[in-house]
Amino acid sequence: MATMLKALLVDDEVPARSELRYLLGEAGGVEVVGEAGSANEALQLIRAIAYDVVFLDVNMPGLSGIELAETLATLDHPPAIVFVTAHSEHAVDAFEVAAVDYLVKPVEARRLRVAIDRVMPAAETPARIERIPVEKAGKKLLLQVGDIFHVMAKDDYSYIYTSSERYLSTLSLADLEHRLASQGFFRVHRRYLVNLGQVKEVAPMYGGTMELTLKDAAATHVPVSRRRAPALKRALGL
Repeated sequence: MATMLKALLVDDEVPARSELRYLLGEAGGVEVVGEAGSANEALQLIRAIAYDVVFLDVNMPGLSGIELAETLATLDHPPAIVFVTAHSEHAVDAFEVAAVDYLVKPVEARRLRVAIDRVMPAAETPARIERIPVEKAGKKLLLQVGDIFHVMAKDDYSYIYTSSERYLSTLSLADLEHRLASQGFFRVHRRYLVNLGQVKEVAPMYGGTMELTLKDAAATHVPVSRRRAPALKRALGL
């Protein structure tokens, strides 16, 4: 018997949750084991139950769906995220937080089936990644994940920084975020991914932004965007 995905539905509108529950029942392969009317309620459920996938609205009172997804990315084993919303303009933000798919209401059964098929491999427990392939001085190396302090986007590639060295990775920042999210790395800015275990100091800046000081030899400063600052504070327990 095929494994059923355990799903949580998060939407502040009860009819929207009911409709999605019905469509998922018709599609098969998904068992809805929880519903939440707000992001804060969802967060409490997710901390108590290991869901495979969260079907998540974007615009909700209080914490938004995007902000919730950013918080979930800091968990050791985050659920797959499928956004379900009436607003297509948030698609770019959704994929920046490594969403598996983005569905626009009213949800079509055929399109929902595609999303479920995408979640199936994403929901499988990944092997813990211990090393990342990098390049330096023409040599290919394997860098221990624990040695990474932060990552900076460079066009379609990335620069990976340790305590005292910089390496080039052919992986994009989005790829690295997906690989490292379960190991304490957090996307603090469009261009930066940070190992939260290597943060020494957090300083508030103007306009709701923040700046991190890392524990590396250079005491590197990394900017935090205003949009990502609230989720970062929650991840750090501030």
